[in-house]
Order: sequence, then structure tokens, then C-alpha cells
Amino acid sequence: MNPPATVLKPPGAAPNRPALPDPGTTWLSQLDEAALHQALLDRVEAAWRLCLEFHPDLPRPRVWCDLRGKCAGQAHYGRGGLRFNPVLYRENRHAYLVEVVPHEMAHWLVRHLSDGHRARPHGREWRTVMRQLFGLEPRVTHAFDTALASPAPYRYVCHCREHAFTARRHALARRGRGYRCRHCAQTLVYQPFAER
Repeated sequence: MNPPATVLKPPGAAPNRPALPDPGTTWLSQLDEAALHQALLDRVEAAWRLCLEFHPDLPRPRVWCDLRGKCAGQAHYGRGGLRFNPVLYRENRHAYLVEVVPHEMAHWLVRHLSDGHRARPHGREWRTVMRQLFGLEPRVTHAFDTALASPAPYRYVCHCREHAFTARRHALARRGRGYRCRHCAQTLVYQPFAER
């Protein structure tokens, strides 16, 4: 039986320290793609186990790294799990594990409460889970630089402006197809983003 959504009471004070251990920025910066993916899976597992203390029947979410664009994460109830943006994760490793994973797991938990389907996505129940269970300030949006995760992440320039190309258009340009600016008629030139 699912606990009711009102079991957790809103806190009167600021959040406690985060309930999940800090993953460590130095360690995260040294991980390759496979290890980074495993770190995400481990963090989801840790967040789920924390939620089990409150809701023992909470199903384990499946995890996909197939989200694109500016969205960092998504609780996808139809697919039965959590989706994450691999580009934003790669670029913001520490903040992603500390903030985004609990954010999405809080959605997962609230949805599986007895009346969770009625709760607003970032409503009182979700905010309460973020504060009381995860010990985090409930932030609705992230502040990540989304330039590389954008659906059109390839930057081309002319004399008057920048142009954003999709992966398909970029591939065509790299194979020799020419593009011109509609305003200044100059040929567009690929300009990679500066390395950080």
C-alpha cells in the first residue's frame, strides 16, 4: 500500500545537510564515459534506497541517458523510470549528481504516493521530499550552460551574426554543402566552442 502524500510535513527551517554523500569533484573529473555512467546509476540507486526508508514499496526506476536539449532530467512514468541528459551530466558532473538525481527521484517518489497523481509537479509534496528526505533546497530549474546540449549545438559564423546548426546540417556542411547568411550573403564558417 502506498503511503499518503501528506505523510511528510513541511519543515519550518532551512534544509539539513544533504542526505546523500558528496561524490567529490576531483574523483568525478577523472572518470571516463563508462565509469561516469556507472556513477550515475550508483547515485540513482542510493537515492532510491533512501526513498525506500519512507516508501518500502517504491518501485526501482529504470534509467536512461537519452534526454536531449536543455532539460537535465525527467521522471518518465510511462516508461517506468528516469531519463537524464548525458551532455549536461558530462559537463556538470558534481552538481548533476548532487541536485538533478534527487530532483528526479523526488518526482518518482511523489508520483508513487497514494494520491501522487494529483500532486503538482513542483508542488508542496515534491518540495517537502526535497527538503526533508534529501536535505536540499527545492530548485525547479537548473543553471547549467546548455550550449553544448542544445538541439542545434554547432556554431557557424558570418560577418553579421552566429548561426546554430543541428547535427544533420553540420554533417552536410562538413561533407561540402555550402550555406550562406540570408542577411549578409557571406558563406557560413564552422566555429567550434572554446575549450574550457
